[in-house]
Amino acid sequence: MAKYLLIVDYNGGVVDTPMEQWAPEEIRAHMDYYAALRQELLDSGELVDQHALTGPEHAKVVTSDGVGAPVVTDGPFAEFKEMLAGFQLVDVDSEARAIAIAAKISQVPAAGGVPQQQPIWVRRVMDAADFELLTSEV
Repeated sequence: MAKYLLIVDYNGGVVDTPMEQWAPEEIRAHMDYYAALRQELLDSGELVDQHALTGPEHAKVVTSDGVGAPVVTDGPFAEFKEMLAGFQLVDVDSEARAIAIAAKISQVPAAGGVPQQQPIWVRRVMDAADFELLTSEV
């Protein structure tokens, strides 16, 4: 088994209409889809964790040199569409399964009921063997 982080950003896929302009029933269908997928992954034992994040307008950037007080700013940020919106952490048998789950996330219904086709990033979580490779002498 390997863990994969499935990353959702604010890239709207094929839908240009911001969610705040969707009809209430479109938002409910979107959220219901996520709830059903969450339950499916819980039932299969593959979901480790899942969270949606507050909007980028609430984000802070922190830098520190370890000596003085940290510097906390409200930006500048990457383009809005590149900001992290949420994630699922799954523990699956293969990369192919992680990709299949990412495909389900991508097809969440959007305005008009069409599949959003939102790009989902799939990143394997490093494990102890990865760190051994990085620290082994050549």
